Amino acid sequence: MSEALSAEINREIARRRTFAIISHPDAGKTTLTERILRAGGAIQMAGNVRAKGERRRTKSDWMGIERDRGISVVTSVMTFEYGDCVFNLLDTPGHEDFSEDTYRTLTAVDCAVMVIDAAKGIEERTRKLFEICRLRDIPIVTFINKMDREAQDCFALLDEIANTLALDTSPATWPIGRAAKFIGTYDLRTQEVHTKEPVGEDDPRIVQMREEVELAEAALPEFDRESFDAGHLSPVFFGSAMKEIGVTDLLDALVAYGPAPRAQQTETREVKASEDQVTALIFKIQANMDPNHRDRMAFARVCSGRLTRGMRLRHVRTGKQFALHTPQFFFARDRQLAEEAFGGDVVGIPNHGTLRIGDTLSESEDLRFTGVPHFAPEILRRVRLDDAMKAKKLRQALVELAEEGVVQLFRPQDGLSPIVGVVGTLQLDVLQSRLLGEYGVTIGFESTPYSLARWVTGDRAKIEMFQDMNRSAMADDLDGDPVFLATSSFMMRRTIEMNPDLAFHDIKQIGMSAT
Repeated sequence: MSEALSAEINREIARRRTFAIISHPDAGKTTLTERILRAGGAIQMAGNVRAKGERRRTKSDWMGIERDRGISVVTSVMTFEYGDCVFNLLDTPGHEDFSEDTYRTLTAVDCAVMVIDAAKGIEERTRKLFEICRLRDIPIVTFINKMDREAQDCFALLDEIANTLALDTSPATWPIGRAAKFIGTYDLRTQEVHTKEPVGEDDPRIVQMREEVELAEAALPEFDRESFDAGHLSPVFFGSAMKEIGVTDLLDALVAYGPAPRAQQTETREVKASEDQVTALIFKIQANMDPNHRDRMAFARVCSGRLTRGMRLRHVRTGKQFALHTPQFFFARDRQLAEEAFGGDVVGIPNHGTLRIGDTLSESEDLRFTGVPHFAPEILRRVRLDDAMKAKKLRQALVELAEEGVVQLFRPQDGLSPIVGVVGTLQLDVLQSRLLGEYGVTIGFESTPYSLARWVTGDRAKIEMFQDMNRSAMADDLDGDPVFLATSSFMMRRTIEMNPDLAFHDIKQIGMSAT
């Protein structure tokens, strides 16, 4: 590769900002996403999940059940430009029932914006999502939302973040006014006042802000880029997504010091975004984004190099070549052809079931990216089909939706009807809704005697002997790997004690056989 081309790739990679937005449900995550897109010039009118009628038609929540319930149940991907940077924004589900989708999404980002409700502070889901980010050393930018409503004291909120999450905070902006009198922010870095209306220096809100900022600068640490990149310190922004206050502050900060694409870990080495060879990780599958065409889209994080339309990459899991005829950039449901993409970008790759979550695409080297797991489900239900004539369509639909990650699919080795595993009951509602809406299949659920599922690994002969002795409690997962279904924690412990030569796992690394 020529020096000029290599320099161009490095310039383009430095412009990328790939980040997720995480929060507890109802903290305003999707509303903030819409306002970011509007501030970035990507949409003309921002939607709001609490609004009525057409105003509720958010771009990021495009699935029917999301619109009906006002929640995010799938990760939306949106690519847009702002401030000479290319943003890849991933709006993750806030509901805990979709934590596995969120976890996988966080393998594909370089930074996360943590949205906190100013009245409620750190909530349980926020804490859990933060811990996932901490495991991956993902830098966190904090946006304290809903300052236009009754809120906790700002210093109390910062203390709560520091104490609950063990995360240093450095305020980048400070609110001017509170609740109904909240009119803007003061930027501690530029010392500029950003307000929705003119305000004099003697205004009580300005006077209060100046006093609080003086105290904040004396008591709290200054922003340190190295500490931020390491995930130890978070710059904090105050605002109101609903009122569109503080959103531009946040975007400008991501341009200024949002991390460029980070290196990604494989089984054998670390892959840097600036490498010449193209590598990509499939972190999400979405079926039927366009129901008229029954399409199936694999979302790939480009981990290194310059990806171009028409190039052929090695599909590491199968060893076959995969042609990128129509890679696409996404704006939630809308899409456009991607003639080229660089390390840090997220592209959609149409395919007919060839690509799975956790797959690696590589220009030449046999690499497998790590950190994309399946977690053992907490709820197991047998699928009941009311119309036997649609059995074949149901089998196909369950496989496609399981490959997408909507549910986990287990096929009992005794030949009984399939069992689906989920983290929460809302996933079952989504499965029913999508089977009916996208495949025309009506199903119900029946309880099973099982409460735990564990992947079984060990010597193949001993696994086969174990399966023969426990046929009614064995199933195969989507990859054909054996899964033991236990009726209780006691039975699980007893089985482990009686089979010391086998291992029983509650986590399975995607893309690798459990055996």
